[in-house]
Amino acid sequence: MTSNSNQTTPRDTGDIPYPFRLFDLTGKTALVTGGSRGLGRRMSLAFAAAGANTVVASRKLDSCQRVVEEIEQTTGRRALAHSCHLGRWEEIPELVDAAYAAFGTVDVLVNNAGMSPVYEKITDVTERMYDSVLNLNLKGPFRLTQLVGTRMKEQGSGSIINVSSTGSLRPRGAIIPYAAAKSGLNAMTEGFAELLGPEVRVNTLMPGQYLTDVSAAWDMEYTNEQAHRLHLERIGEPEEIVGAALFLASSAASYTSGTVVRSDGGIP
Repeated sequence: MTSNSNQTTPRDTGDIPYPFRLFDLTGKTALVTGGSRGLGRRMSLAFAAAGANTVVASRKLDSCQRVVEEIEQTTGRRALAHSCHLGRWEEIPELVDAAYAAFGTVDVLVNNAGMSPVYEKITDVTERMYDSVLNLNLKGPFRLTQLVGTRMKEQGSGSIINVSSTGSLRPRGAIIPYAAAKSGLNAMTEGFAELLGPEVRVNTLMPGQYLTDVSAAWDMEYTNEQAHRLHLERIGEPEEIVGAALFLASSAASYTSGTVVRSDGGIP
């Protein structure tokens, strides 16, 4: 029998054991919109812990700066806070330029910024509210992916994660503009996956309900009652988004593009 002892395999190289190295983001840069709170904050911290430099973007600069300080103190990685209204087309190029000026590259883009305003009657939805929801949840991700995705393709690699919602699959009367925008985001994922491939992977991460700061406004008695319909019979904790996000961001998902990864407790 011929020996293959002169050949090295991925399991034999590097300081990190092979299965864990799949999720290693050392030397990468991640840009996370809506990165100052909720699931965005958790993803920002996780990417940094996995070795990435991180750009934390949202409208409130002080909130971004707090997350940056947390990243630097807990992981030792570099991070950048940037204030940007992700629903305004004209503000997004400045965010992109700032990210590339600071780190020279963006390897992971997470389009996470979003909003879902509450209304009692459908006639309460004004044109301004409707436009705000579509702008932040759909137009902003398009513009950012347009700019960053083309640079990723030129550099030869990248991963884009569009954070959608199970509301796009099970629209309710109380979230019609939001559900429509997230459904559009799902379609955009598939379009950009085809356009930017094979160099860039584009996927949808689809959370269900999570106990973030947004949940403070929920009717928790009703929410918990409804949660028993899920296969896991509970609402998600914010840190439970990390595994799916790291998978899509890293080489662990090297053969995954144009698809939806659900993290929703098992919606019926």
